Amino acid sequence: MEEDNSRILEHANSEFKRRNFKQAEELYTEFISSCLQSRDCEAARLATAYNNRGQIKYLRVDFHEAVEDYTSAIQADSHFEIPFYNRGLIHYRLGFFDHAKSDFQQALKLKPEFEDAKLSLQQTLLDQQQKINRGY
Repeated sequence: MEEDNSRILEHANSEFKRRNFKQAEELYTEFISSCLQSRDCEAARLATAYNNRGQIKYLRVDFHEAVEDYTSAIQADSHFEIPFYNRGLIHYRLGFFDHAKSDFQQALKLKPEFEDAKLSLQQTLLDQQQKINRGY
């Protein structure tokens, strides 16, 4: 079972890299449901599948679904900094600065040298302060 799952995930990752997002999303979904049924999946691999599927949803501006996938990735592997960062980006874009700040801080706690997370956190704090200064 694990070997079949590995092939599905590898195929999904290669389609993702080729930007064949529809195909990749279907394969990630297949991998995730197979993982959840068998309960025999490495947490990091499941988290990666959720994160990458979330990226596809993010690219087509399905923010709510992307956030769900990033949250599932975090639940699968709470030491994986990327889904915290990705979820933070969506919270930031939607103006949920407290949530964004929290996600970026968690990403930095897991990986202190994560430059994009540092920059995103700084921008979030700036924008949040400007919002306060404007009084809404």
